Amino acid sequence: MKASTIRTYQTVHTWTGLLAGFALFVAFYAGALTVFHNDIATWQNPPWRGAADAEVPVHALIERLVATQPAAKDDFGIVLPIDASHAAYAFWQDKNDERFATASQLHEPRTEAGASELADFIYAVHDSLGLPVIGLYLMGIVSLLYGLALVSGFVMHLPQLVSSLFAIRAGRNLKRLWQDAHNAIGVISLPFHIIFSITGALFCLLGLTLATLNTVAFDGKLYSAFAQATQTTPAVTASGTPAAMLAPEALIERARATALSLGVTTFEPDYLHFVHYGDYNAVAEVRGLSQHTLGTFGTIVLSARDGRVLRTFAGDAYSLNGISYAALYGLHFGSFGGRTVQWLYFILGLAGAFLFYSGNLLWIESRRKRRHLDQPRRTRVMARATIGVFLGTCLGISGAFAATWLAVRLGADAGMPQRVACYGLFLAACAYACIRPIAKATVELLMATAVLTMLVAVADLIGNASAFAQAWTPLSGRVLGVDLAGIALGILFACFARATARRARTGNAHSVWALPAAS
Repeated sequence: MKASTIRTYQTVHTWTGLLAGFALFVAFYAGALTVFHNDIATWQNPPWRGAADAEVPVHALIERLVATQPAAKDDFGIVLPIDASHAAYAFWQDKNDERFATASQLHEPRTEAGASELADFIYAVHDSLGLPVIGLYLMGIVSLLYGLALVSGFVMHLPQLVSSLFAIRAGRNLKRLWQDAHNAIGVISLPFHIIFSITGALFCLLGLTLATLNTVAFDGKLYSAFAQATQTTPAVTASGTPAAMLAPEALIERARATALSLGVTTFEPDYLHFVHYGDYNAVAEVRGLSQHTLGTFGTIVLSARDGRVLRTFAGDAYSLNGISYAALYGLHFGSFGGRTVQWLYFILGLAGAFLFYSGNLLWIESRRKRRHLDQPRRTRVMARATIGVFLGTCLGISGAFAATWLAVRLGADAGMPQRVACYGLFLAACAYACIRPIAKATVELLMATAVLTMLVAVADLIGNASAFAQAWTPLSGRVLGVDLAGIALGILFACFARATARRARTGNAHSVWALPAAS
């Protein structure tokens, strides 16, 4: 390959990586935590501190819903609890707005599904940087730039791929060490990064893509064709004849038995959808999660009156459209292989965050004036932006955990505190990075993140010590696992802080990462 061609790809890789890197660090760090969405939800509401309405059975929730919100009978959903410490909640459309409510909230339903759920908040940060609509489209564009950076980086390193893949050259040349680590992680995890970039762009830009194709290529007929190809609910007309409905528990068992007969090994229902509830022609959809298959989510459509199977979208009976979408979802979130795949995706998420962090460090070092004490403004600005945004993200998410922990123990709603803590600490870290010497700000922000992360985990361990001593359950294991992971992350941040402090004292005195005293 010509040297000029490699330089071109290097330029493309550098600038697409820099442009997308800040948002991608947030997405990957929050995404690594999102892999354990249910575990974080259980950590917030462990089984020994059940949420309100957790004891209300699903059939009682439905009865209260149709009694207090009769207009919802035509079309509503029930999100089943992920464990015994969470409550099922209903959602329906009310005057063009969605409404959500557990059994005690039906008279005053809320407008957000998980307004106080930490796991849902972290997912929103991963999905759209916490910015509704605009953030989603922004992350779609970022995913496209991300894909371009992957392709250009692979082509750039292709000539020396085999010889340099595992060449981690430790020594005094820290830039070379970071370069080797950056390249090795990027190449080894390349298949997963390709998956993330493609699925991320598809999920975030699907609405915009459909709107564009509908106008340009499908003469306004795409939406109806797309709905027909992807919807699982059959078109039914209310008969006007009232009928008794089968209990939701019976519908769930009928759906599980049907799904297992279609070849899946497990089927754990997580969502019910009812159309024309209480009518003779009423339909119930039961969606469930199946492990060890890329088509992780399947749906069984039943008659809500007698449980007769109307349609099947699971196992051997999955449609091509259904298996394609379910596979994309499973590949993006790692929901297809149990704990082993979850831990793999968690590690890959953290490795991806490191990839963007190290990429910025390499850019800064490549543009450093070797024998000049006063570094170019662009390198100082990039260094401050890197530590402010990247470390501020880690500190902010740890702050959201701390705010949630405190709010729950005070009996307050955790929604607002976790947002204020996360965004407040993020902005404070960015400001701190602008006013403090770069090396000092880096060490101090890393130590602050380490201390806060470990403090929350240790405090939760101490607070739950008596509960852990009781009869052990898998839910107890989830809570303990989140706390131990928090301690491990805190130790990792502390190690980074120690290494950064050592480099600031003994590293190159002309680097932006050097302490002023070392100069």
